[in-house]
Amino acid sequence: MALSAIQGTGFHLRKMLTYFPQDMSLAFAYGSAVFKQAGASQSNAKNNMLDFVFAVDDPVTWHTMNLMQNRSHYSFLKYLGPKQISNIQNNYGAGVYYNTLVPCDGKIIKYGIVSTDALIEDLLHWKSLYIAGRLHKPVKILMQKENEKLRTAMNTNLKSAVITAFLMLPESDFRMIIGEDKSKVMNIVKPNIGHFQKLYSGILQECPQAVYKQGKVEVDKSPEGQFIQLMNLPKTLQQKITYFVDQPGRNRDVEEVLLQVAQDPDCGIVVQQAIFGIVKSFSLTQSTKGIFTAGVKKTISYSAKKLHKMIKSLKRQSS
Repeated sequence: MALSAIQGTGFHLRKMLTYFPQDMSLAFAYGSAVFKQAGASQSNAKNNMLDFVFAVDDPVTWHTMNLMQNRSHYSFLKYLGPKQISNIQNNYGAGVYYNTLVPCDGKIIKYGIVSTDALIEDLLHWKSLYIAGRLHKPVKILMQKENEKLRTAMNTNLKSAVITAFLMLPESDFRMIIGEDKSKVMNIVKPNIGHFQKLYSGILQECPQAVYKQGKVEVDKSPEGQFIQLMNLPKTLQQKITYFVDQPGRNRDVEEVLLQVAQDPDCGIVVQQAIFGIVKSFSLTQSTKGIFTAGVKKTISYSAKKLHKMIKSLKRQSS
């Protein structure tokens, strides 16, 4: 995607923010409608639903204002009022409340609201990895208030992603891709390599666990090196690793378990399983919540579009 096209898109996306209450600490757009993916035509990308996340300091006040401005965006839950909507947002799933299939300025959009405190907790500790995981990929930041705690948490989240990747990679060749759907990962990464470089280059250059040799990155895979990396992982991921490895009844402390994992040849697989464990539990509860926040009609429509997109992707892969 050309720089001028990105700038033009950014202007339109920022304009869309004017349709919502302005009390946000962070707003960003993400997904295939914002960042080009390999195998997807530009015309299809323009028709894709635009995805946003808004972080707000006070969800009750924000939903109160948004119900006044955009009541039609909400499902039947609007009749419960802003306090109950905020309770549903904070206490169920991954702490995000989505309004989906919303017409806005000639586009169809989906936007999620998350409290600033919940976002910071996810960025620092990977409690759900729901928004923290989104921010491992390039996103279009549309506005960000001066909040040192949030800024630090966003940088910590990227450092944690690099350390986790190191643990799951072999000793050399940083270009290897790990994941269930390698083609999907490559479709995202390849057309946006410049955005990924901008996101991670500074962190990689400063990382003591990596050594650059002839265009490749060599990672310290010694037990000592892996133990240091494991000790720097987010708290929830460390706890999940301990849960997977420790035998029932032993109740060893986290440091002791991580020392064992550091010496295991399958250390990377253990880390990967722990990540899947975090993502799986919260994705299921967030998806269930989505049925209520979107309403049955929108849920069916949204699911049908997702299924159609998946079938088209499978056809491209088989051809």
